[in-house]
Order: sequence, then C-alpha cells, then structure tokens
Amino acid sequence: MRRLSRARKAPRDLVLRARMVDLSWSGQQVPAIADELRCSPKTVRRWLHRFNRLGLDGLEDLGGQGRKRRITEAERSRIIGLVKQSPPGRLTVQADGELEAEDESGPPEWTLDALAAEAGRLGIEIGRSQVRRILLAEGVRWRRTRSWTRSKDADFEGKRQGSSSSTPARPTVRQSSAPTSSDR
Repeated sequence: MRRLSRARKAPRDLVLRARMVDLSWSGQQVPAIADELRCSPKTVRRWLHRFNRLGLDGLEDLGGQGRKRRITEAERSRIIGLVKQSPPGRLTVQADGELEAEDESGPPEWTLDALAAEAGRLGIEIGRSQVRRILLAEGVRWRRTRSWTRSKDADFEGKRQGSSSSTPARPTVRQSSAPTSSDR
C-alpha cells in the first residue's frame, strides 16, 4: 500500500486513494487527511470505508458507470460505411453516355438527414445529431466537395484575376459597439 501511495507511474486517482489509506494507517484523522490531500472529508471517509470492505480492489473505479451506448460499434461502423458508398440517387454516366441513378427517389448526395434516414432503413435508430457526432469523432467527411468549382471540360476557363489593380481594396474598419467619450 505504501509503495502504491508513492508510485509515479500508477493512475493518479488510485495513488491519491492509496495515499488516503496510508495517512490513515499513520494515525492521521479524516479532517487532517482531507486538508493535506485537498479534498473533502466525505471523500476520504468513502474511500477508507470501501478499502476496509473490499481491500485494494475497493480503491479502483467501479466499471459500468454512466449512460450505456445506444448503438453498438458494429452499427457505428455501418453508418461510417454508408458515407463511403455512393448515394442511391447520385447520377452516374452509363456505358451509352446516359446519366442514370440507382434509385431516383434516393438522395443524390449524403446529408446528415439522408444518412439518418438510410440508417433507419437498415434498422439503426439514430438521429441526425448523433450521426454528426459519430462522423466528426471518426474524422469522416460526409459532404461532397463542390463540383461546380472545377470542370473536366478542356475548353473551360477558370476565374481570372480580380478586377483592375487601380481599384483599391476596401479597408476594414472595426465599428465600435458602444459610444465612447471620443464620439462626443
């Protein structure tokens, strides 16, 4: 216990709790331990009681705390996999040069609403905000880049340089939100 209370490579909370037990063994009272460790006496009592009841295992955090996940990892992976697939309503060029969509009633590109609806069709009950959180956490982009900014046409000319250099740029002046004494 004493070695754990002085450990440098153990979890911080576990070391703090072991320190509480160590100080208690050395004869200090609960208020003095709380002052030394900068925590409340109630916290010290709780960890001492758990140690007395469960031993060293009582100083560990209890697992299973907090809200359980509503969707499984497999369902999360399926949602992420949807983004990698082409949306069912996206037009593709066929061999004969015609444009055709796999499902004309489907979305032409993935949006959060479209992804949530498709996940619902797959049997995954999820809202658009949760889809957004999952995709952001995984670093997955669901938005298509804007196709109108580039062209595959060889004759297409991109934007030229701005207007004449004799036209001065408009200066940015910060407007005050409240009148000051210099305004009077």
